[in-house]
Amino acid sequence: MKILIAGGGIGGLTAAMRLRAAGIDVVVCEAVPDLKALGVGINLQPGAVRILTGLGLFDALDRIAIRTRELVFANRHGQTILADQRGLDGGYPWPQFSIHRGELQVLLLDAARARLGAGNVQLGRRLTRFETGADGRVTAWFADRDGNPAGTETADALIGADGIHSTVRSTFFPAEGAPKWSGVMMWRGVTEGLPYLSGRSMVQAGHHNQKFVCYPISRAHADNGKALINWIADLYLGDGPLPRREDWSRRGDPNDILPAFATWNFGWLDVPAVIRGAGAIYEFPMVDRDPLPRWTHGAVTLLGDAAHPMYPIGSNGATQAILDSEALLRALTSGVPAADALLAYEKERLPVTARIVENNRRHGMDRMLDLVEERAPDGFTDIEAVLPAAEMEAIVGDYKRAAAMDRESLAALARRT
Repeated sequence: MKILIAGGGIGGLTAAMRLRAAGIDVVVCEAVPDLKALGVGINLQPGAVRILTGLGLFDALDRIAIRTRELVFANRHGQTILADQRGLDGGYPWPQFSIHRGELQVLLLDAARARLGAGNVQLGRRLTRFETGADGRVTAWFADRDGNPAGTETADALIGADGIHSTVRSTFFPAEGAPKWSGVMMWRGVTEGLPYLSGRSMVQAGHHNQKFVCYPISRAHADNGKALINWIADLYLGDGPLPRREDWSRRGDPNDILPAFATWNFGWLDVPAVIRGAGAIYEFPMVDRDPLPRWTHGAVTLLGDAAHPMYPIGSNGATQAILDSEALLRALTSGVPAADALLAYEKERLPVTARIVENNRRHGMDRMLDLVEERAPDGFTDIEAVLPAAEMEAIVGDYKRAAAMDRESLAALARRT
């Protein structure tokens, strides 16, 4: 069996390595001609770390990433609502890693080239179209960055791991249109600064209309007594047209956000100083897409952001793409024809990820922030009087169970590993 994966991001490369380890031939084609250590930070939940550990990548991750200790939810005055213990510190079988997206991308790319063979991880080949032949196999056509033909590939199945602007997805759902904008604009940056709280703490402060998220992402900086702080500043701009795609990831101006966060010096974290300290700031609209009725069409299916793009709430995007890879492997090694296997994969993963997309639209665990802002906008002296522990636990527990990131589910997986 030969599998073609369109897209060499986190989900695509993880899937490729999982399939190759099972003896399946895999070719990955990525549109970007030169993958570099660019971008900002992301989080890998313990369930994703479990899968990457199974690929023998734990030590490499641990050398560069931060083992997240806790996720601190705070109001806009810096008062702690909840410090949710994470990873090993929270009793999970694996760590949660906070890591620079670009460093993770390069790590996965190098590992995939070593395991698949460099010729089977092909950069600068953008999928343009595909068709399924009478024999059920899929032929795909590619172009280079200038639009010139870049050859074809034929395989037993095509996995569209080509992101939120997926060619595979738009082929089957041409009327879907642009992603759906939440009305929130995100400004993102990376700042070298001083450690705060535990030195391994992730923070979400504020509420839906105005929020600041930050976490350290560099083990090397931490070992030197510093912190490389990945941060995101969210502002709700209201209903309006989605910014043009060519405006995504454009350079941002700190003066666009500093006035809104000017008073957010919590003592333990100086938000304006973190924003001012960034070498570069970029703007992104917070977008997702509606869950699809189906991912699979014969021997073609979707994975990761192509299948289930979601708001970056709950730190779940990359993790869910990695979890897709495990379900895909299980289906494709079940002994049934490729088209039937892909349907089984879809049956397992589509409902789970659709629930997360919808939950994130309701702000996921960040609902705690909204409730505290609504009930105690000037701050509080007793969080229990504002948001009782039982109500808080229901919000946190429901989300974790829906995303399969609760301790009980992961402990059961650990026992079977």
